[in-house]
This record gives sequence, C-alpha cells and structure tokens, in this order.
Amino acid sequence: MSETTASVLKRPHVVVVGGGFGGIAAVRKLKRADVDVTLIDRHNYNTFNPLLYQVATASLNPGDITWFLRAIRAKQSNVRFLKGTVTSMDHASKTLHLDGGLDVKYDSLVIAVGVTANFFGIPGAAEHSMPLYRRSQALAVRDRMFANLEDAAINGQDRDLRIIVVGGGATGVETAGAFAELRNNDMPTTYPELDTKRIHITLVEMLPHVLGPFHPSLRDYAKKSLEKRDVELRLETAVKEVRPDGVLVEHDGEQEFLPSSMVVWASGVTAHDTVKEWAVPQGRGGRIETDEHLRVKGVEDVYAIGDVSVSPEEPLPQLAQPAIQGGKHVAKVIAAELKGKALPKPFKYKDKGTMATIGRNSAIAEIKFLPRLKGFPAWIIWVALHIATLLGNRNRFATLINLTAKYLLGGTHNAIVGETPPIVALKPVMVEARSHMKAPAKKSPVKKTAAKKAPVGAMSAKDAPGQKSTTPPTALDQ
Repeated sequence: MSETTASVLKRPHVVVVGGGFGGIAAVRKLKRADVDVTLIDRHNYNTFNPLLYQVATASLNPGDITWFLRAIRAKQSNVRFLKGTVTSMDHASKTLHLDGGLDVKYDSLVIAVGVTANFFGIPGAAEHSMPLYRRSQALAVRDRMFANLEDAAINGQDRDLRIIVVGGGATGVETAGAFAELRNNDMPTTYPELDTKRIHITLVEMLPHVLGPFHPSLRDYAKKSLEKRDVELRLETAVKEVRPDGVLVEHDGEQEFLPSSMVVWASGVTAHDTVKEWAVPQGRGGRIETDEHLRVKGVEDVYAIGDVSVSPEEPLPQLAQPAIQGGKHVAKVIAAELKGKALPKPFKYKDKGTMATIGRNSAIAEIKFLPRLKGFPAWIIWVALHIATLLGNRNRFATLINLTAKYLLGGTHNAIVGETPPIVALKPVMVEARSHMKAPAKKSPVKKTAAKKAPVGAMSAKDAPGQKSTTPPTALDQ
C-alpha cells in the first residue's frame, strides 16, 4: 500500500485535552463516530470535584472519587489515553506540544482542562493558603488538619485553634460545615485532650450572604444552618493578606488579624497559566472565548467547553452540567462536520438546577419543576445525585458505604486519615493514668450500716464511679 493510500485511509483524529466532566462527555459521545479519539490529561484519573471536600475532611477515601481514565476503553474501542501536559499549540499545523517531548497531531481539538484557584493577587494567598481543586490538595488539607490536632493534643491545650475557610460559595460552605461537624461530633471522643470550644471554624466571605446564586430564603437557611453548627461567619469581610500564622481581614474599614494554622482557599477560579501559551483568545478570568457552537473564536476546528470556556454573549455557570452538555454538543458538531451534514442548533444550556449541602440532614436545592427545597429532603437528593453521577460502580458503592457509615451509622468516629509528622513536645510532658477510677466489674454485697464508717482504703465520694474527680487533671488528662 502506498503512503498516499495509507494517508487517505486514516480516520479523522479528535483530540480531547482534559479528562473532567466535559472531556469525558465529549469522548463518550464520539463512541460511534468514525474517528480516532485521543484523551490527554496530566493525571491518569478523573476527579469528582464536588466531593473533594469530603476527602479533605476525612469522610471519603481519595479512591472513592477518582476514576482511572484508561478504563474508558472498556466500553469504547476508538479511544486511547495519553498522559501529559500540553505546553503549547500550533494551530497552523494542528499540532500540540506536550511536556516530555511529545507532539500530537489533530484534525479536531476539544479543550476541556477546567480551571484552578484564583488568589486575586492577595499577598501571601498563593504561598500560605490551601486550595481545593485537586486530589492531592484535598489530601494535603486533611493531613495538615490532623497534624495540627495531634500537635495540639500535646502542645496546644492552652491556646485556641482556628481553621479559616475563604469563600462563601458551595465549596466553602460545604467545607466549613464538614469541619464543624467533625469538631462537634467526633472530636469529643477522638480528641478528649482538646476543648472543642477553643477550636474555631471561621468562614470569610466578601458578600453580605453565603451561596450567592441561590434564592434569598435558601441563603438565609444556609446561614442559620452554619451558625447552628457554630461556624463563625465573617460576612462582608475582605481578605487583605494571608500569613503563615493567620489572615488579615477587613470589615467596615477596620482591619483585624485572625490567627490560624490552616487556611482553605475556596474563593474564585481562573484559567491555568499554561493557557496563555495555547494561542487562543482569552476573556474574563483567562477563560477561552467561544461562539454559539463552543468553537474557539478565530481558530479553525478547535472547541472549548466547561469551566475554561466563556461565551461573552451568554456566560455559563462554572458547574458540572454546563460542561457535560457542552461536551455532548461539541461531539455532535464534530460528527456532523465530518459527515458533511447540517450542524445542530446553537448550544443552549438547559439549567437543571443547583444544590449545596451544609452538613448532615441539611442542604438546599433549586431544581427545575420542583419547589425550592431545604433541610432533609434537599440533603437526600444531594446525596443520591452525587453518588449516581460518580464514574464507575466501584466508586458509587464505596462512596455509598462510607457516607452511610458517617451519616446513618453514627458513633464509629472512624476518620479516614493519612500520615502525619512526629510530634515533639515543646516542654516536658508526663503521661500518667487518668485521675478518676473505673467502677469494679462486680460489686460485693455491702451492709447498709457500712456506709456510716468507710473502711481504710475505701474510695472517697469524689472518686466514686460516675462522679467527677476534683483532682487537677494532668496535661493529657483533661
């Protein structure tokens, strides 16, 4: 066969950059198309971002919310996976340049890389705060939290501890609520050395309310639900600087420093810096500008979907559903163009609603064709929907089991933990037996008159079972 004939027989090559909601949707929609599909991602797994905070707060394993991207071939033979990071794009030659010296040719290109944290140029935010957009970041938050608690159990009983969450959107509210429930429900059992009243969960938000996109009545419910969990709300408060030991905030023109050993950043997103090297037009937040069919403006055969794309005429919310619907639409456009058929109608996002959870039995939801929901009904829908939309049955079952153990089978207090560094006592600490005595297994009969004069060696009233000892506790006996 001649080189010319082989070239003619090659199927069109569709390259999808990004294995998130939009990228997976586009790949799957091309399953029956007469094309070869290459999926590129810097990780070889998909992360279910809406549940990242559950990993960060020790309720789910990272494997519960990640899905092996190469597993997509189990039901789709026209796709292959390539691990790598796109460093630059040459649209004239239709070539992508990846790290490690890899080049990829495309006939059609779909950019679905998502976004990253936006620190808005606030001094110290990038260096000292912890964003929640990747699996590794969620694990870092979890391990930092437990490292701080273990250290406080030895060295920090004479001071307050504070976790600051910046951002009153869904991620911030859900994370703050989960931290508060961990403190309120688990720590009295798992960390008896610590006074939970001295462990503060603070949520900082510039707006006068949390969860801005929701109806005011639902926002008010979320606010009250957070306050019920003793989350300290700092509304209409701006972050001016993040330092290694806390955050400088400003409210009504007055600045205040909030000491904190951990700052979780959940405030705003922006495009990855590498997008600047991809020769595509960028708009607000560095997002790639697209037309009515999600084509990148001014670039032939290139599309952008999901959080990284923006239509100046009709900007979409940066949620999972716009990405999924956009991925399916772009796949239809590519398939129609390759067959020489008429294009589908311009992309129109179908809003199915939004929801957010605050904690156990507490959530809010605005779902199309349903009344506004809050409390337990919204929470049940939130749990069911998130489990159903996970990729892979193994992930669904594992998440169902872990969330059931946490929310429905209370009392286990079995957090999912990782490695923490060794603890070094800042001053000498002696660990001794607890000062109160346990009740004997069996009580011998005692005559009523015996109470009048206790024998030598009998326990005093202050040490009787079920009574508080008045003996001052040791450092590890509070």
